[in-house]
Amino acid sequence: MPFVSCAIRSNWVSLNPRGDIVQEKCCATSGCQCHSSRTCMSKVPIFTSLNQEEIDQIAAIITDKEYKKGESIYAYGDTGKSLYVINEGKVKIFRMSEAGREQIIRILHPGDFMGELSLFADSAVNEGAEALEPTAICVIDGHKLNQIMKDVPSIAVKVIEELSKRLLNAENLIESLGLHDVEQRIADTMLRMSAGQEEIILSITKKDLAAHMGMSQETLSRKLAQFQEMGWIKLEGRKKIQILDRKSLQTIAGL
Repeated sequence: MPFVSCAIRSNWVSLNPRGDIVQEKCCATSGCQCHSSRTCMSKVPIFTSLNQEEIDQIAAIITDKEYKKGESIYAYGDTGKSLYVINEGKVKIFRMSEAGREQIIRILHPGDFMGELSLFADSAVNEGAEALEPTAICVIDGHKLNQIMKDVPSIAVKVIEELSKRLLNAENLIESLGLHDVEQRIADTMLRMSAGQEEIILSITKKDLAAHMGMSQETLSRKLAQFQEMGWIKLEGRKKIQILDRKSLQTIAGL
């Protein structure tokens, strides 16, 4: 049975908090086509300034694809030229070390996109993308999108703006992995994920969270237990973390 989701999403706090509640309504026709090209485009900031004619041009070059949890979307060495827009679900972007250790670079949510580097270069992909849950993606033909961007430069400008943000995030990640010890990384991540709130609801597994921070799941679990013993946090099940002592976490994180 194809993946279809028309429910209101919860307000998850995650590695890339948005604070949005997304609601999609199924159409009345058979098959309930929730993941239309226009719905997909409406979620993406790079398309917000387009007029109706330009929207029609983009919609005409979109293919809808669905992926199961754990399914690869693209892999290291692939040479496709496409822009992938997350319509529903979550995707992790990662790289593998020579020793086989996974480093998660970022987690993508509905409205996020990937594959943008292929629009500006013909080199092979140097990262992998995998669905963290049943995921619907709009795949935009990169060659045709390049032609449209020549007529609508605002799209290219917004893509470049997003690339700049991702470059900054990548630099911050490199700094964190290279200069911060395990406790600093965990404290900093807890503070960012909490976004000023007293509760964190994890939308990814602790294994993936650990991979994002450059450590093993066992190390993360051990350190979280230590944080709880110190009275800084409280663990509630597998998905919930209460922030009890923000000042101590800020001190550990060097803030």
